[in-house]
Amino acid sequence: MRLRRLSSSREKKRYVVFRIHSDERLSYETVKDAVWNSVLNWLGEEDMAKANIRILKNLWDSRKHKGFIQCSPKFTDSVKVSLSLIHQIGDSKVAFQTLRVSGTIKSGRDKTAKK
Repeated sequence: MRLRRLSSSREKKRYVVFRIHSDERLSYETVKDAVWNSVLNWLGEEDMAKANIRILKNLWDSRKHKGFIQCSPKFTDSVKVSLSLIHQIGDSKVAFQTLRVSGTIKSGRDKTAKK
């Protein structure tokens, strides 16, 4: 029998929906590395561990350059700031735009579908 955590003891999550404005097509791996390094430089190792950041691969849209980052609710503003500090990925100049912060993936998709 598998033990489950009570829903009250689970960590809450927030999803930061972002879009990258770039002339070149970017792969998931390059975006992941850039986001990871920027968040690590901004927060440091200890706060990054507390923020519980995940860059969701299955929600990355390479045509629209749109993706989702899962994080702790206390660190959503810090994640948004660290995204805005990224100006270059590889040789291409980029600009990150935070579209929305949502509590569920479904609401993040629905509200940003038109954007």
